[in-house]
Amino acid sequence: MDGWYVDDRCTNCDVARQFAPEVFAEVDGKSQVRRLPVDEAETRLLHAAAFACHTRSIRPAAGRLDPADDPFPLALDDVVLLCGHNSPRTAGANAYLLRRPGGTQMMIDTPRWSRALADRYAATGPVTDVLLTHRDHAAHGRSYADHYGARLWIHRGDLDAAPDADRVLHGTEPQEIAEGVTVHPLPGHTEGSVLYLADDRYCFSGDSFYWSRTIDDLAVAESVTWYSIEELAASLARVAPMLRFEWVLPGHGDRRHLAADEMSRRLLALAHRTQLLHPRPIDFTAIRW
Repeated sequence: MDGWYVDDRCTNCDVARQFAPEVFAEVDGKSQVRRLPVDEAETRLLHAAAFACHTRSIRPAAGRLDPADDPFPLALDDVVLLCGHNSPRTAGANAYLLRRPGGTQMMIDTPRWSRALADRYAATGPVTDVLLTHRDHAAHGRSYADHYGARLWIHRGDLDAAPDADRVLHGTEPQEIAEGVTVHPLPGHTEGSVLYLADDRYCFSGDSFYWSRTIDDLAVAESVTWYSIEELAASLARVAPMLRFEWVLPGHGDRRHLAADEMSRRLLALAHRTQLLHPRPIDFTAIRW
């Protein structure tokens, strides 16, 4: 497309296509600009994709992004904001801000670190907690927590990735960590993977499961399960009957909003499908975005 391109550093993390699926397509295992935005809304989503890209591979013809076009933090609704600015140290994972009663916020997983970004996120409300879903997304947790004077959370199973965490989760039982916010340990993707459930509406699933556009359903990244696909199957079988939410908000993979009953049905079906899976070699190229 004239004026914009994706350079060869693209790792096919799918973030561009999550934000602007009409503008970007997957070609030969990488994102590619398929056409120009047709209106202001698509142009804004193009800029969101560019400022979220962890390799900064999405470029205008001039070669430099205009900071004035940076839309982050970007409101998903009146409670959840997308941080953007995904980090190469988390393999380009998405991070979120969760607004809480009283005007405070929690950060779920971490964008790339800079003081300017940290201050930008805090401008929407003080951050009291940095909630890590697992070891792969822990890279900047301490920097953000220290900057905000916030508590850093991680599960003991992944504690070596954040040994200076302020709050260490244990076991597999759910635990309410703040009003309306419950953590559910979900070993499988890693030993210490967890998900955070907020207000029985938002499920921050880390890398345990995500919405796949390929199959138009919830999916697990079976080809990138570092710890145990059998443990992940057991975890999903344990938690699926007790979870109720409308939004799945993963670290990798697409987001999706459905009625709670429909999401519950799909999660139970995913738990059943995952029980049929077997260990396989790690293969990033096999993920069905």
